[in-house]
Amino acid sequence: MAKADITLRGRAFSIACAPGQEARIHGLSDQLNGRVNKIAEAVGNIGDERLLLIAALAILDELDAARGSIRVSPEEVQKATTTISDAAARIEALAARIESGQ
Repeated sequence: MAKADITLRGRAFSIACAPGQEARIHGLSDQLNGRVNKIAEAVGNIGDERLLLIAALAILDELDAARGSIRVSPEEVQKATTTISDAAARIEALAARIESGQ
């Protein structure tokens, strides 16, 4: 198990992570630190725990909104299904021609 040493609001933390994920953890912690600092600027210094709670809720709200915006209509599903079926039929026809030597 690897570890990433990060800093949030001036406090150092050591986070266990999968090998090779250290840079990703650093990048994510930088983003989190930026969000927490922006919140602190807006609401004042209300304590790290509350700032992290507000940041977590804001991030989850954004994630929920993003998930809600990724809706696919039945028509889009049907169009994709037809396109894939057509492509599969063409591939099978080409494979048959190649196998028969034509």
